[in-house]
Amino acid sequence: MTKRPPFERIALLLQGGGALGSYQAGVYQALAEAGLQPDWVAGISIGAINSALIAGNPPERRVAALRAFWEAITVPPPVLPAFVSSMLEAVQWRSDVTHGWLNQTRAFATLLGGAPDFFSPRPVPPFLSPDGGAAAQSFYDVGPLKATLERLVDFDRINAGPMRFSVGAVNVRTGNFAYFDTTTHVIGADHVMASGALPPGFPAVEIDGESYWDGGLVSNTPLQWVLECHPRQDTLAFQIDLWSATGEFPTDLASQDSRLKDIRFSSRTRAATDQFRKTQSLRRALGRLIERVPDSVLAGADADILALLAEADEKVYNIAQLIYRSKGYEGSSKDYEFSRATMEEHWASGYEDARLTLSYPEVLQRPQTADGVATFDLAKLAQRSPDGSPS
Repeated sequence: MTKRPPFERIALLLQGGGALGSYQAGVYQALAEAGLQPDWVAGISIGAINSALIAGNPPERRVAALRAFWEAITVPPPVLPAFVSSMLEAVQWRSDVTHGWLNQTRAFATLLGGAPDFFSPRPVPPFLSPDGGAAAQSFYDVGPLKATLERLVDFDRINAGPMRFSVGAVNVRTGNFAYFDTTTHVIGADHVMASGALPPGFPAVEIDGESYWDGGLVSNTPLQWVLECHPRQDTLAFQIDLWSATGEFPTDLASQDSRLKDIRFSSRTRAATDQFRKTQSLRRALGRLIERVPDSVLAGADADILALLAEADEKVYNIAQLIYRSKGYEGSSKDYEFSRATMEEHWASGYEDARLTLSYPEVLQRPQTADGVATFDLAKLAQRSPDGSPS
């Protein structure tokens, strides 16, 4: 059990990524075992669902709730008979090629049959349905997801509990990004579903007369929202990404499509971190400048000066980035390949990555950098041993 790190706030930030989301569940399991329970959990899309499962259960039941969800939605659909799945399982480890075929077969089965307790194909294709309704806007019915959320998530706990909760979505009419947060909203299943309403698979979700789509259409990470919210606090943030910004140059159309997804859904995390570091450096510089100004001058400050004073602070931030790096055989369908075996692979990968990240003491220590911000990426941490010496 890890002693509470010297930060005012521990934040868990969960990116969108569909079937890859069990990686986040594995990370949370490792954090929970280390006693690192978040004070704030925020998510986009599948990250919103994982966030709800965490915030909507007491600490001792959170891993079980995540496990119940991920096992429920990875039961093979009827279109992939058990004997076919078993036969494919038997050959999957012979090479990356056969493993890739297996994953593509599973993903195709998801396209045809949906994912149990998550989404199911509509009996009539959207282009044959009357305009205006959800059936004309999407290929799948997400009624099963709402029932699953209401079964596994205590929304009263989310709204009354000590853990802050935020999910992001996009207003379809205005194109503006919106966050549903327990400090400003009474959260229900619809808010979580809105964050993951990715068209044309899923229909928009209506909340208070406005329709919302998946937050990943504008920003696939809640990092900036959490870091910029007031009041600012010393923060230890675990940013759990499901798409890697770095990767190999694609050699064919299939690998090109996979690489495009990685870049499209990962880039905002990198940009948000870089921008925040610059902003925080300026805030700290402003604070040092203000210390040199006589109190008599500050006492008569006008509104512009007061606005600047409000931006100055000496808060510190550690951002530990855990990024899932997909295997070559997963392909571009990795975000909708909802098989039990692959789910377990992702979960185990997240668990091990989190345990390894926590083995580096500086991750949990206050940063000593001039800008007060330290970022940690497991890929870079692993280049040396936990005591700081080269590996």
